[in-house]
Amino acid sequence: MLPPLKPIAIKERVSLAYIERSRIDVLDGAFVVVSKDRTRTHIPVGSVACLMLEPGTRISHRAVALAAQVGTLIVWVGEAGVRLYAAGQPGGARSDRLLYQARLALDDEARLKVVRHMYQVRFGEPPPARRSVEQLRGIEGVRVREMYKRIARRYGVDWKGRKYDPDDWDSSDHVNRCLSAATACLYGVTEAAVLAAGYAPAVGFIHTGKPLSFVYDIADLFKFETVVPVAFRVAAQGRQDAERRVRLACRDAFRETKLLARIIPMIEEVLSVGGMELPTPPEEAVPPAIPNLDGPGDVGHRC
Repeated sequence: MLPPLKPIAIKERVSLAYIERSRIDVLDGAFVVVSKDRTRTHIPVGSVACLMLEPGTRISHRAVALAAQVGTLIVWVGEAGVRLYAAGQPGGARSDRLLYQARLALDDEARLKVVRHMYQVRFGEPPPARRSVEQLRGIEGVRVREMYKRIARRYGVDWKGRKYDPDDWDSSDHVNRCLSAATACLYGVTEAAVLAAGYAPAVGFIHTGKPLSFVYDIADLFKFETVVPVAFRVAAQGRQDAERRVRLACRDAFRETKLLARIIPMIEEVLSVGGMELPTPPEEAVPPAIPNLDGPGDVGHRC
């Protein structure tokens, strides 16, 4: 008999891995990537937070099942990771946190408290008093545009604004392509953490109406600390193989800033400001078929 699986905590994992033009399968019990020349590369899938699959990649049913079992998010993206087509779920999401998140988002007062705290975390100072969510969103947009300009000047990059078309990758300038590749990395690992903690990516507070609204909310809290400076630095170094260099630099930035160890605690921090308690399950609720044993992750999280 094999011992039960012990998922590695999200905060202890490698942030992400990109795979393109290969076949992914489970061979001899191992997660394997087979290239066109039949070269086999083993991936310790249980120690990776997110796998980004680019065009030309095929994945077997067994590989998807294994990734879900060990809590690794699989995301199907476009060339250079600039467009998300679909995403799996690492499993183990708990309804108590999803209901807690939804209650906060539906309560106008609680939502405003969460948005104000996100603003303070992002900019290091309290937001202006007596402002609505829509007004704070507008103020945030102005400050973000100024931050882009300031970072562009730091790296000596010609900056004409954040402009890109996800349907036409080549229409963007060099800097915007680097930024799109960098933010795709950040969104991937953030979504993996959001799902692992049992929350819904679509239920946002600042961003609304999109499949990844909450992912954007949380990722924005780390964006200018991690991937934006990386994108401008790589853009300043030249165009050759820029997207690949951006990914490698983002991976290093995530490790240096200990990003995976910080995302879930930050989610808990910003939501706790809403002033609501986690709902207790009703007495008639059926317990989970597989009990949640104590693990190495944060309290209440699958991994």
